[in-house]
Amino acid sequence: MFRSFSGSQGGRSFNSRPRFSRPSRGQNISHSRYIHAAVALTTEEAPLIVNSFADFGFEPQVLKNISTHGYTIPTPIQDQAIPALMEGRDVVGVANTGTGKTAAFLLPLINKVVKDPNQGVLIIAPTRELAVQIHEEFVMFAKNLPVSVSLCIGGVGLNSQIQYLKENPHFVIGTPGRLKDLVNRNALRPDMFTNIVLDEVDRMLDIGFRKDIKFLISMLPKERHAAFFSATMNHETEEIMRELLSDPVKISVKKRDTHLHISQDIVKVPSGAKKLNVLFELLQQEDFKRVIVFGRTKHGINALEQDLFDRGIQVRSIHGNKNQNARQHSLKDFKTGRVNVLLATDIAARGIDVDDVTHVINYDEPQSYEDYIHRIGRTGRAGKSGKALTFVS
Repeated sequence: MFRSFSGSQGGRSFNSRPRFSRPSRGQNISHSRYIHAAVALTTEEAPLIVNSFADFGFEPQVLKNISTHGYTIPTPIQDQAIPALMEGRDVVGVANTGTGKTAAFLLPLINKVVKDPNQGVLIIAPTRELAVQIHEEFVMFAKNLPVSVSLCIGGVGLNSQIQYLKENPHFVIGTPGRLKDLVNRNALRPDMFTNIVLDEVDRMLDIGFRKDIKFLISMLPKERHAAFFSATMNHETEEIMRELLSDPVKISVKKRDTHLHISQDIVKVPSGAKKLNVLFELLQQEDFKRVIVFGRTKHGINALEQDLFDRGIQVRSIHGNKNQNARQHSLKDFKTGRVNVLLATDIAARGIDVDDVTHVINYDEPQSYEDYIHRIGRTGRAGKSGKALTFVS
């Protein structure tokens, strides 16, 4: 049953600045698609884990870093992908976000570089946020090891990245657009990288990086070791996979769509009521402990952030107009619990990986159902339950 709010604040009144978001109705999305009872979580689908981290043949310091990082038992994608990558096989992994796939490719490649410092690794991710997360995990797994890394993403100084690339780091982690820019400036040579990882390929294609990906692949050496990870497979992703990989080991640990165990409902905003008041009432409720609120436009998110802040809500925002440092500060504050509400637009939020998000709220309806699935996938991660609410009028 949907929720209906009058927007009443118990006699309290607030001044509200005008909204700048354009009409929020999604393109031909029936409201019924926003309503879904959560499927009970089960453990019977989990594949059998046959390895321990000690079985993979990692160098002692790599094993120590794994333990320090708090990893005890491999996840299914790690259990199957790590042995194949350690053997030098190409890998295609179909796995949902939050399944441990970053460690599945980082650990064997770090170990490979430790054994042979002449190896170079290029890792391509769809968004700045995901690239930063991969970099953060790399730093933890590579502690006290003779391996170097460069993070190449937009929103930060290009010249400093060019200077660091001159030192020939073992690992380069970046987004397609920035990497292509560096190639065009002769600061990066993809043909020097004999190891390549494409992470979350479906998302790269979703946000328009097809040409950039194909450009970068065309410049790779013909003899290469490659890994390809995606949550979904379609004609476009399979085309990229065929261009990149040679006789790959195919691994799938995706048993069902993650959104099926997310409780989904609509919030009916009556005619004449203010959406802002309805949102404020929701955020006051005790069970809304860690919430991501999605809006359609950058200007609308900025205005909403100020409105909620004026009402005493601890809130941060993330969108394309913010520089990388500001986006990272917002994410850090949200991850550490300094604030419990994060406002986001669709593109900026892809790749956000934050534990224990209790609710996703679609303040503005998404443009497409695919965007809707990406949004609500920020909750209910790693086998946990979550709730998603969509405002409709």
